Parts: sequence; structure tokens; C-alpha cells
Amino acid sequence: MSGEDFDYRDIDDVIHGRLRLAVMAYLSGAGTADFNEIKAKIGGTDGNLSVHIRKLEEAGYVAIEKSFAGRKPQTRLSLTEAGRKAWIAYIARMEALMRPRAAE
Repeated sequence: MSGEDFDYRDIDDVIHGRLRLAVMAYLSGAGTADFNEIKAKIGGTDGNLSVHIRKLEEAGYVAIEKSFAGRKPQTRLSLTEAGRKAWIAYIARMEALMRPRAAE
């Protein structure tokens, strides 16, 4: 196996942050989720989680839809096509890094 297979620098730093990783993992299974649902599942404060979600949105990985249910604001999140591709690439990179290596 070549040294290129063990290039940790290819890890997507946008996804790799702990809360962003949790958001991406949750959305990859849920499809679409409410902000409060995500917060209940992964934790974090409203402000902290919002900052991390904004980073994912700025990268084009997450789409945000804001609406109202009566007078109560609702924020729904979903992975974009780019986000899904980035998630799959992230998982593949992590798997490659964890593969056993033969001595070169």
C-alpha cells in the first residue's frame, strides 16, 4: 500500500469537527431534520450548534429551510447533493486511513 493511501491531509476539515460530524452523520440517516431534533440528538447549545450548521451551509453541504408553525419559527435541515457526496468521500477517506498496512 502506498503512502498516498495514508494521506490524512485529505480529511475534509469542514466535516471533521465534532459537532459538524454529528450533524452530517445524523442527516445522512434522517434525510431532513428539525433543528431542535438535531440538538436533542447531538447536544450543544443553540448558538454553538448554529455556528457549526452555518459552516456546513457555507460549504454547500446543508440546506436550511425556515418556516413558521403558527407563530413558532421552525428550522429544517437536509443534506444537499454536494453534502451527500462530501459525506461519502469523508467516510471513504476515514476507511482508507484505518485499513491495515503492509510494511513497505
